[in-house]
Amino acid sequence: MIRTFLESFLASEKKKNLFFVFLGVVILLVSKNYGMFDDDILFGTRMGNQLYDNSIFNWTMPDSFDPGHPPFLGFVLAVFWKLFGHYLWVSHLAMLPFTIGFFYQLHKFIGYFIKDKVLQFLAFLLIIIDPTLSTCFVLVNMEIISLFFFFLVINALFFNKTSLKFIGLFFLSIVSYRSMMLFAGIFLFDILNRFLFKKEKLKSIITFKFLFFYAVTSLPAFLFVGWRLFTKGWLQTHPESPWTSLWHFADFNYFIRNLIVLVWRYLDFGRIFIMLFIVISFFVFGKKIVQSKKNKQLILLSISAVIFIILTIISVTNSVGIRYFIVSYICFNLFAFLILNEFYTSKKVIYTLLFIGLVSGNLWIYPKTLSQGWRATLGHVPYHSLRLKAIDYLNSEKINVENVGSFFPNYTTLDLIDFSGDQRSFAEFNGKNNYVFYASVYNLTDEELNILENKYTILKQFNNFNITIIIYIIKKT
Repeated sequence: MIRTFLESFLASEKKKNLFFVFLGVVILLVSKNYGMFDDDILFGTRMGNQLYDNSIFNWTMPDSFDPGHPPFLGFVLAVFWKLFGHYLWVSHLAMLPFTIGFFYQLHKFIGYFIKDKVLQFLAFLLIIIDPTLSTCFVLVNMEIISLFFFFLVINALFFNKTSLKFIGLFFLSIVSYRSMMLFAGIFLFDILNRFLFKKEKLKSIITFKFLFFYAVTSLPAFLFVGWRLFTKGWLQTHPESPWTSLWHFADFNYFIRNLIVLVWRYLDFGRIFIMLFIVISFFVFGKKIVQSKKNKQLILLSISAVIFIILTIISVTNSVGIRYFIVSYICFNLFAFLILNEFYTSKKVIYTLLFIGLVSGNLWIYPKTLSQGWRATLGHVPYHSLRLKAIDYLNSEKINVENVGSFFPNYTTLDLIDFSGDQRSFAEFNGKNNYVFYASVYNLTDEELNILENKYTILKQFNNFNITIIIYIIKKT
């Protein structure tokens, strides 16, 4: 009966699109009060405010917080702020078109591999509940923008829509440096897909027309990079940049460390169940799994799309971000679903286990001494309301937040996070602050944890589900 209803509902293109709109609006209503978080403060509010307060077309950022990336997210936010007002909920509203567009493109992408309407929907659900992907829906971030344009291009490539391919590539090339690398990954996939699966010769693939198409669509990226080098003389970091220490070539030990972390990213937050299922399936069914052309295409896309991001990130001392590889996670989740549907009889049981496994990823919490990618899991969500509650406590106790030490990403102007208009900011923790604002979503060094334990005592503690915020006061000697 449920299948009959779904078949009837999904058969209507209008109803399906309305569902994507409804889902996007529900997410907006749930998350509209979630403050800016982590790097999104920089790429969203700080860069967005710079454009909003000056000119939305003047992309020159002050050196003090210029990360080198195109301020595309800030540009989108500034446009929406100009239209609807400078509010937090408007920032989330600005993400709504990209979220709905992504849902549509993701479903179309799945439709290339699966023809059954109900199975398409089940695959869609298995993909969007990935903790790292689903977190992109509730935060103001540039990943959801990149994901929309990425899958717009891939679908245009699969369904031979040249104009949509042009539009998608054109914008993908200017969202961020990572989106530029996704652009390069698509270029590689396009060549390999035609060579390996369409059996075209390289000479007939890499033609002037082919290269000219990609050259024109990459113009925004080249113009931005050229403009930056001409006007600033540096691309991403400068000697006084707060991020200069992150962009050095990794030595052998750090390279190995990066490889280990990279594997961890693919297993983190419940994805280990997907990857184990795929590995076990290869042991059981062997080459049968890759006899399908579409299965091989999916594997190729999962690797080629992010290969330039991987090569870059394992070669430098910057952290291996969990959100960098979302397109690859999506491909592997879909690949697992294709294997399940084609080779297994206990489909419902295995699907349920994989689904629950992914959902459980939002509950994964590591010890304080291990760094955790909180912005890549819904597990951080209680922090937003808890943070406001803790700030209210400080205000009621007449403790000025400017005299309270805190940690990244909280030692910034309050207004940059919650659009409250409050220009006060927490001080950066130095071990001598009289008060300290700590939350379990902050990644602290062992030294900082030891200082908190030995030099401070708990003044007030706030708990919400799996998140804790503690107001410390320094011990009297």
